[in-house]
Amino acid sequence: MGRFWAAFFVASAVIAVGISWYSPDYGWWFPGSGQAQSSLGRRIDDLFHMILVIVSVTFIGTQVALGYVLWRGATIKQEDKVLFSHGSHSLEVIWTIVPSGILLFIALYQMDVWAQYRVKSFFPSKTEAVAEVTARQFEWRIRYPAPGKSLQPTPQPDDFYTVNELRVPAGRPISISLRTDDVQHSFFVPELRIKQDAVPGLVIPVWFDVLEVRGYELVCAELCGWGHYKMKAKVFAESEEDYEAWKVRASAEQFDDGFRKVEEKKGE
Repeated sequence: MGRFWAAFFVASAVIAVGISWYSPDYGWWFPGSGQAQSSLGRRIDDLFHMILVIVSVTFIGTQVALGYVLWRGATIKQEDKVLFSHGSHSLEVIWTIVPSGILLFIALYQMDVWAQYRVKSFFPSKTEAVAEVTARQFEWRIRYPAPGKSLQPTPQPDDFYTVNELRVPAGRPISISLRTDDVQHSFFVPELRIKQDAVPGLVIPVWFDVLEVRGYELVCAELCGWGHYKMKAKVFAESEEDYEAWKVRASAEQFDDGFRKVEEKKGE
């Protein structure tokens, strides 16, 4: 029976490694195409891959050691002398220092990515604030400046709005001002690797760029109430020309009271 369990645990480790190895071919990998669609997201992916390599090597090594110990224990004869040990001080020191060194290396290695993502002074110099995103139970409300104007901290008379639809220009760094009207929410675009909590009382700048012109899913990643599951939206990345044309069209539609159209029909 001991040999069965030794073989079972070894086989389980081999199967786990095999599934992980082939998972990208079946789409069991990062969200979307498997590659982040933002430049910062790709740097975050590089960190994940580095950590994955470290964890994989550690997992394989520990499983090999475990399999060896289990098999030795299962194959010992009853009449064989058993060796009792109080442990090894040297081994204790080694497997304390080595993981500590690895964790310190990871912490130092990721500092520039973390700073670029979270520290405003490290944002790209030509980052344009394109919208204010306000989370509320259970939707996203987006405020845009009028065409040709810059986003202001407070709403302006000629600002225009959308609900659950954030449109941004592709191919250049932009930022949003993130806030919440009620409880804590979390702005999360998986394919861009962008995630930031919206905290009551704070207006938080979030910068990113989008490399491919298309739509991306936006979800709330913070349990915010009974309707959390349906707090979904879309981020549409468009070419510069399409984005500017959309702003003009959306602004005109919002401020159109229908009076001019009625007058034109009467004139006909």
